[in-house]
Amino acid sequence: MTTETKLLRSEQEVEAYGIRLGREARPGQVIALTGDLGAGKTTLTKAIARGLGISETVTSPTFTIVKEYRSGRLPLFHFDVYRIGDVEEMYELGYEEYFFGDGVCVVEWADLIDELIPEDALRISIAYGQNEEERIYTCTY
Repeated sequence: MTTETKLLRSEQEVEAYGIRLGREARPGQVIALTGDLGAGKTTLTKAIARGLGISETVTSPTFTIVKEYRSGRLPLFHFDVYRIGDVEEMYELGYEEYFFGDGVCVVEWADLIDELIPEDALRISIAYGQNEEERIYTCTY
């Protein structure tokens, strides 16, 4: 596994990084996001969606756990597992069909279901930087 740290100084840099991730995404890819509330997990997900060519408005699936977007070059399955009480709920959702399917899965709060995240997932931990807009991304792949 390789780990690298990126300092993103503005929302524009976050957007550019996310768009690049979306353009480079491949079928069956899982991107596991962690970080404090408000750190920018959904912001990054929206940029990944833009990179995939998703035309729908991407919103946080906090209460539905997963939202599907199919208008891009690959489907995007956006998970927010913050409200998962037990990992068993992921089995009930049929998470394996998403994680090992033909789309790209972005999982917010992935640390809550860490044992289900595939070994080859891109893991991005987002932390606050020195100022309001800065973010520190620790990426493991």
